[in-house]
Amino acid sequence: MLVTGGARGQGASHGRRLVAEGAEVVLTDVLDDEGEATAAAIGEHASYLHQDVTDEGQWEAVVSKVLDRHGRIDVLINNAGIFRLRSAVDTSLELYERIIAINQTGTFLGMKAVAPAMVEARGGSIINISSVAGLTGGALSIAYSASKWAVRGMTKVMAGEVGAFGVRVNSVHPGLIDTPMLDELDQFGEAGRAHLLGGVPLGRSAGPEEVTEMIVFLASDESRYCTGAEFVVDGGMTSS
Repeated sequence: MLVTGGARGQGASHGRRLVAEGAEVVLTDVLDDEGEATAAAIGEHASYLHQDVTDEGQWEAVVSKVLDRHGRIDVLINNAGIFRLRSAVDTSLELYERIIAINQTGTFLGMKAVAPAMVEARGGSIINISSVAGLTGGALSIAYSASKWAVRGMTKVMAGEVGAFGVRVNSVHPGLIDTPMLDELDQFGEAGRAHLLGGVPLGRSAGPEEVTEMIVFLASDESRYCTGAEFVVDGGMTSS
């Protein structure tokens, strides 16, 4: 199994749990020190590779290494992403393009890179991490929302293209998850966090392991008839 953005946060949580479930997991990231430490802490069934998900050549190299080492890629979790809160008029073109490159282009390149091996193996599960912002959008997130809506759409396209070969492609849409990415909200202080939590019917943010539960389901044969779908883990944020 291949998990991008695996050095910390949700990616690290997914890697730990998948190994506990019996998988061989390769974590990738650009945070090499954290990535190496995370893989070492998980144990012998986890390893780490440096990867910039916006670089097609690095995708080809990572996939080649994983296939050489393990013989197959059963699951890809396109988890790498960045989150910045800016109003539309305060979003520079440079920032917009950076968010799109990592969140959207990185996901496209990942699906493109692993699909041939999965098609040849006549099976596999691609799990694309989108967001509630890919379902509703939200103020101060024009680039992030654009990227996550794109991930949702690309998921459906890819599911239609590879379904006949037994390959499933789904998107996961987390809400407020306690990871370093959520630190972006600190600029609004405790009042800002309280306001956002007020829009969550369950009244709290989630731990990354609560998203991981969904990942385990989609990585397993228990979800064998699920493809091209959105799986929401948001405490009810999008329920109304």
